[in-house]
Amino acid sequence: MGSHTVTRADLCEAVYQKVGLSRTESAELVEQVLAEISASLEKGDSVKLSSFGSFIVRSKGERIGRNPKTGEEVPISPRRVMVFKPSNVLKQRINDALVEGVS
Repeated sequence: MGSHTVTRADLCEAVYQKVGLSRTESAELVEQVLAEISASLEKGDSVKLSSFGSFIVRSKGERIGRNPKTGEEVPISPRRVMVFKPSNVLKQRINDALVEGVS
């Protein structure tokens, strides 16, 4: 099983190889897509990519946490967090790949 981390450069190279744009155009396309996704998430919008999954921004309220070392209670300020929820199609493809890798 792979333990490789896919980078922006990997995405740019994949676009270059499969779409046929120049390397520069491929890099610009990848950057523009990532910038659009980031801008939407910064605004608090969810991003849904069909057959892939959804990036969802959730607001968490202030709460009390505990330092596990000292047991001291500390306030945790309100914040927004992003979660990724994979689509059923992606989950199935991942599990199919697992089964194919074992066979």
